[in-house]
Amino acid sequence: MHAFRPRVVFPRFLRKFARKYTKRMISVEQLKVEFSATPLFSDVSFVINRRERMALVGKNGAGKSTMLKILAGLQLPTDGRVARQRDVSVGYLPQVMKLSDDTTVMAEVEKAFGHIHELRALVQRLNDELSERDDYDSADYMELVEAFSRENERLQMLGAQNYHAEIERTLCGLGFLRSDFERSTCEFSGGWRMRIELAKLLLSHHDVLLLDEPTNHLDIESIRWLEQFLGKSSSAVILVSHDRAFINNVTSRTLEISCGKVVDYKVKYDEYVRLRAERRESQLRAYENQQKEIAEIKDFIERFRYKPTKAVQVQSRIKQLEKIVPIAIDEIDRSQLHLKFPPCSRSGDYPVICESVGKSYGSHNVFSDVDLTIKRGEKVAFVGRNGEGKSTLVKCIMQEIDHAGTLRLGHNVEVGYYAQNQAQLLDDELTVFDTIDRVAKGDIRLKIRDILGAFMFGGEASEKKVKVLSGGERSRLAMIKLLLEPVNFLILDEPTNHLDLRTKDVLKEAILSFEGTVIVVSHDREFLDGLVTKVYEFGGGKVREWIGGIYDFLQKKDIESLDTLSTSLDNGGTSPSASLSPAKSAPTTLSEGAMNYAEQKEQAKLRRKLEQTVRKAEERVEHLESEMADLEAEMATPEGAGNAQLFTRHGELRKQLEIAEEDWAAAVEALG
Repeated sequence: MHAFRPRVVFPRFLRKFARKYTKRMISVEQLKVEFSATPLFSDVSFVINRRERMALVGKNGAGKSTMLKILAGLQLPTDGRVARQRDVSVGYLPQVMKLSDDTTVMAEVEKAFGHIHELRALVQRLNDELSERDDYDSADYMELVEAFSRENERLQMLGAQNYHAEIERTLCGLGFLRSDFERSTCEFSGGWRMRIELAKLLLSHHDVLLLDEPTNHLDIESIRWLEQFLGKSSSAVILVSHDRAFINNVTSRTLEISCGKVVDYKVKYDEYVRLRAERRESQLRAYENQQKEIAEIKDFIERFRYKPTKAVQVQSRIKQLEKIVPIAIDEIDRSQLHLKFPPCSRSGDYPVICESVGKSYGSHNVFSDVDLTIKRGEKVAFVGRNGEGKSTLVKCIMQEIDHAGTLRLGHNVEVGYYAQNQAQLLDDELTVFDTIDRVAKGDIRLKIRDILGAFMFGGEASEKKVKVLSGGERSRLAMIKLLLEPVNFLILDEPTNHLDLRTKDVLKEAILSFEGTVIVVSHDREFLDGLVTKVYEFGGGKVREWIGGIYDFLQKKDIESLDTLSTSLDNGGTSPSASLSPAKSAPTTLSEGAMNYAEQKEQAKLRRKLEQTVRKAEERVEHLESEMADLEAEMATPEGAGNAQLFTRHGELRKQLEIAEEDWAAAVEALG
């Protein structure tokens, strides 16, 4: 009889068996990272537990992406270590990656199920070998039968019959049409190919998911689908994102990289912001007290340095001064900087009027029969899936492309336009500071350094020449330039893509105080919330108008899944211009500012009940996993490998576990 090797036969079983003894999956111990002898962070320790949802936050350049690479095993720290539980699998989605262009969308995503293909090939080989044998009574034949039964059972347990349906659900959730499945990946833009990589990662069912800006290339509907997917997933999730709503909806723990340290806040992002402000206040008080103490010690030393009778006391003060450890203060929150657009002449009452506007490229109709009128002072959002025509209509308004129908700009309209290509129009030979200095007028010129710092061009970065800036840096510089130009009509196409959370607050406040007209093309719900009062939805070749803010729109649409959105679009949706009163909308999460005290109290009571339901469901899942792990350990022995009763019992437990996990996922989804 051949030697039995359970690690080869039962890789999935042994992973669960190894994890059953602890919830801890990854431990970070005394981590230190230096670049050219300059410390990025040091003395960092924390743990990642099963099913945890963690946000990694900090200013740009603090080391968030570096931390993810270290957790993924792609980069070594200068000191310290990352201890990973045996057989814990980690999936990593970087911001930029090398993408495959030699296959179809479906074939590329199917690579996530390579283990199933390998197992199916093994089962087929065993079956072929059985069909060629006729020594039915031999020990070798019986061993072959057992091996075939065992591997075939594993194949069924891995869901070999259902993974195509899982692929379809995931691709549709991320915005692909079924007609896209057999298209070559080379036909898609970089953003859509990143969605393909995200689909592969999600379908691989890793124990830990490391996601670096996963929403950068997603629209609102796809982001909401991803939120729901991660909420139901049993994987631990650590993510970096500048989408505040996404972070709040997905995570319940916040790790902040600040002043070269990691501070662990076991709360959602919004609560973290409040606690961080309190923490910084305490730091400031402690810092001020320390500075006062240092000043008093120095004063004593200077006063009595040359008095022999005070020599001992002076030396004591000098030693005391040397022992003082300076108190570090978190980076200054520059989102408190207030910017305003410079005054501009008044435009006509209707800056934009579209009548039966349409645009087609050959036989492909982007949109048709668009009728919209934007009044002076209105702030509106263009939303919808990528490729539905949002940027195309903006280009029509800017008269960059021709179109069908009539499109008129109002009297005295002066347009300020922000798009990715605007960054390419900057003068490469100017420095960052000079670029802004040339457009700044009046008192604002005294605040140029502060403005640049708020947009992550502080210190020496302001003296860089434009030609050495990255794409993201050029985009931020173009945004600052736009903020200082006198215009009365703003068109912003994805303005937040390269801004961190605090800088987005600076921009949002500036737009809110802007007296002119604004069109914002964005998928960032938190940025749009409270900013726009009307939403234009692009989809199915049509543009529909919705009165109300972005969350009013989402409530009315009741987007629980991308399939719901597709159905509503195909059927024409609800009355587009109906007023979106939150009281008449389907229940969804409202911002705290929209709720009165009684509603908040009732919601807190309901949340406590839901949290209790989640805890009980999780305990049930853990109990079943523990029982399965014990059974799998027995199955992994030579004696248990041929015991049919063990496999039958395992199948029963697996079904119970699937039901328990569905109950847990439903409870988590209800909790939000």
